[in-house]
Amino acid sequence: MDKAKNQAPQGQRELELIVPGMGSDHCAGIINKTISRLDGVSNVQTNIARHRVSVRSFTSGPDGDAVRKAVEGAGYDVASVREVGTRTFKVTVPGMGSDHCAGIIKSTLGRHDGVQTISTNIANHTVSVVVGPAGPAEQELKKLIEGAGYDVAAVALEGDTNQEEDSAVEEAYLKLALRRLWIAAVPTTLIMLLMMPHMFWQPIPGYLAIVVVLAFPVVFLFGGAATHKASWRSLKNGTFNMDVLISMGSLPPFIIGLVGFVYPMTSFIEMAATIMTFHLVGRYLEAKAKGKASQAIRRLLTLGAKTARVERDGEEIEIPVKELAPGDIMVVRPGDKVPTDGEVVDGESHLDESIATGESIPVYKSAGDTVIGATINKEGRLRVKATRVGGDTFLAQVVKLIDEAQGSRVPIQEFADRMTGRFVPLVLIIALGSLLAWLFAADTLRPILEWGAGFLPWVDPAAATPVLAILAAIAVLVIACPCALGLATPTALMVGSGIGAERGILIRSGEAIQTFKDIKVMVLDKTGTITRGEPKLTETVVASGITETELLELAAAVENASEHPIARAIVDGARERGVKPGDVSDFRSTGARGVSGTVAGQTVLIGNRLLLEESGVQGLDALDQALQDLEGKGRTAVIVARDGQACGIVAVADTLKDESVAAIKAMHEQGLHVVMITGDNERAANAVAKEVGIDEVRAGVLPEGKVDAIRELQEKYGNHVAMVGDGINDAPALKQANVGIAIGAGADVAIEAADVTLVRGELSGVVDAMVLSRATFKKIVENLIWASGYNVAAIPIAASGLLHPMIGVVAMTASSLSVIGNSMLLRRRYDKVRR
Repeated sequence: MDKAKNQAPQGQRELELIVPGMGSDHCAGIINKTISRLDGVSNVQTNIARHRVSVRSFTSGPDGDAVRKAVEGAGYDVASVREVGTRTFKVTVPGMGSDHCAGIIKSTLGRHDGVQTISTNIANHTVSVVVGPAGPAEQELKKLIEGAGYDVAAVALEGDTNQEEDSAVEEAYLKLALRRLWIAAVPTTLIMLLMMPHMFWQPIPGYLAIVVVLAFPVVFLFGGAATHKASWRSLKNGTFNMDVLISMGSLPPFIIGLVGFVYPMTSFIEMAATIMTFHLVGRYLEAKAKGKASQAIRRLLTLGAKTARVERDGEEIEIPVKELAPGDIMVVRPGDKVPTDGEVVDGESHLDESIATGESIPVYKSAGDTVIGATINKEGRLRVKATRVGGDTFLAQVVKLIDEAQGSRVPIQEFADRMTGRFVPLVLIIALGSLLAWLFAADTLRPILEWGAGFLPWVDPAAATPVLAILAAIAVLVIACPCALGLATPTALMVGSGIGAERGILIRSGEAIQTFKDIKVMVLDKTGTITRGEPKLTETVVASGITETELLELAAAVENASEHPIARAIVDGARERGVKPGDVSDFRSTGARGVSGTVAGQTVLIGNRLLLEESGVQGLDALDQALQDLEGKGRTAVIVARDGQACGIVAVADTLKDESVAAIKAMHEQGLHVVMITGDNERAANAVAKEVGIDEVRAGVLPEGKVDAIRELQEKYGNHVAMVGDGINDAPALKQANVGIAIGAGADVAIEAADVTLVRGELSGVVDAMVLSRATFKKIVENLIWASGYNVAAIPIAASGLLHPMIGVVAMTASSLSVIGNSMLLRRRYDKVRR
């Protein structure tokens, strides 16, 4: 599994194309193959959900224009091409009123090494500036132009998150598809209205001429021109897209129908117009349905705040979010969205983090807590220091992960790719074979039609042989569109990744979805995954004549002078029980063995039994049994003594997360063998394992040993091992596992190494992720079975003459829509399973 970061290495460029017509994996495969032929191209990735194609090439390889021409040559229009890493700024300069002014500004900006291209528009006083990765930012551009003597009214960064571009492309494509549909539908409807009386009641004078005039713009101009242009370019390029089938299904009937002017014969012109119109109906409905399937990522893109209140020079001012810089102090009032990721420096409130975690209950935040951009402040006023901005924010990373998931490929898709790659040429051969078979063996085949005429009203066994041959060939062409097969995987991935994002589950690759269904072993890190990852005061044991409050007063007073994690846990635990730390003097630390000090004139010693025994403390024997019991449960226990007399024991442990027991029980219900790997000692590890129901424990494993432990489990159970972790030391093991799952609250490097990220940081999300992955993969399989089964069944029926081409084109559209609709049912299935 390729988990490499999507960054272009030195000596390479990365281009991003928007191809609105790339609606299925079949289209994506043609585009991928076409671009890959270009010399110097090292990698091509397609994302059907966002109509994006990412192309990496050596700097000596093809530029944007060359890649654009190649894609257009394959029969697909390209809306835009941009080089990744570049930014385009639109600068408004009111005083730029002549070519002389424009020349000065271009000369000024052109001196900066980071500026790539500059174009000026005197009519609307704007300057468009394309800058490279090391180029100037908004404020620097403004200073450069102002330094040349011109005021700058505004500087806007175009396509900051590409959300506007995505929406504009999708909206423009839908509008164009709808306009073509209406232009084709109106004449075709008139043709149908004329055809009925002409065929069944009264012949219409000049009917053929009227139909030709009405059908011509449908087949050749506003309706079909784009389809024929795309199919011609596809044929020249040696690739075969679905437009080839539609052209072959509509052009011959129209041309053959013209023979009717000189020789009496059945008209096929109505069929040509109808086929093209239904094709355009299908294109429009597919685009609209796909838009609904991928709406989750668009919702995420629009959820961020547009402006931020920041403190500047002692005042609060409002600025665009894109102008925020790390370190800015943002003021977030009740009801406001947090502008970007940050850390609370002042104030307290509850934040609605459902956008990020899927958790509906607001989360309490106070000074020192981290907050996520786009979450909503419910009641208090917060001052938040910005820590991440732009593409580094949590929301931007989520969008990136979903992009990766929707653009990734599932191994089972290779089967569909092999089929669709050979499909169109095979269909053309079958169509030609059907034509020839009916032309030369019609009498042998007519019994099929006589049988079908008994229940299919459109079958006419008495029709002329050429008519039957043409109908059979055209029916094969229009029924065999591979779009349904090409939509099977990407639509399911779109819906599945969207559901996951809404619930705090980020699955970054299609391969992980397929692998997840076969997982047999779930490996869990202990600290931070099963447990909270921070020590907490758990129990106290008091000696005779001492109260718990007295014991905690002595322990908290001395430990308050220490910075050791165990000391902090004791002090915090005492405060939670209403005990405030008192004053201590003569504080001393004996390293790992313990601490001592004077509290209210009394000498207090805290440490392990050996230290207190060496110091002559009395009463230790009475506490031995309790000490053994606590240590047997995996607790870190220390004894507290006052003036040489043992007062009791305070025990500290890394406590379980609330959901750990229920989550591991749910894993067992999924049939998983649960293994815990930890660097802790065996006694502590076994205590935790017993408490939560772990099947197998591997304790004392160093970070570098976790990878070996995963390998051993893979040798024992096969390549069916998943691992959950949250720390930097878990990253290598997460990559080694067949599926790596990162707890979202953990380290960035662990998240980057994982295939699945649980934003909420709860172990229960592992089961949710597994259920979602299995449901998504099941949908993919259902879609592939339906789409391939449909074609396998439909083509022989069409070739036998039992399927009218007009019904075939409707069935073709219905097949694609059914695949999309089935994918959208994934949400219902997932919600039903999780109830």
